[in-house]
Amino acid sequence: MDKALRQQQRVVWFEIPVSDLDRATAFYEQLFSETLKREQMGPEVTLAVFPYDGTGVSGCLMRAPNARPAASGTMVYLNADAGLDTLLARIEAAGGKVALPPIALPEGMGRFAHILDSEGNLVGLHEA
Repeated sequence: MDKALRQQQRVVWFEIPVSDLDRATAFYEQLFSETLKREQMGPEVTLAVFPYDGTGVSGCLMRAPNARPAASGTMVYLNADAGLDTLLARIEAAGGKVALPPIALPEGMGRFAHILDSEGNLVGLHEA
């Protein structure tokens, strides 16, 4: 990634805590129709990493002794430019719930919605 571009980005990585990595991985793979890559980080931490080509923000699902899913705390917004309505239509079948239906932002800023994932995390989806 270009160093100047990286300095302009405020978000560079995110971790979504999970208690059941298999269930959470299946949820996000079904939601986004893509495969997450498993990585072992030491003896007690396992990640499922979202696709990443080194040019933008990415992140992972993280199972660790101190990782506790929550519907409060830091809000992560995932890219829904593939179609917010399409993603929301997949939520229940994947094991989650729509917590806040789509809301239009001011002109040119897109729309967003909130979901509860299979682990109970409150996650935002944003469509430009």
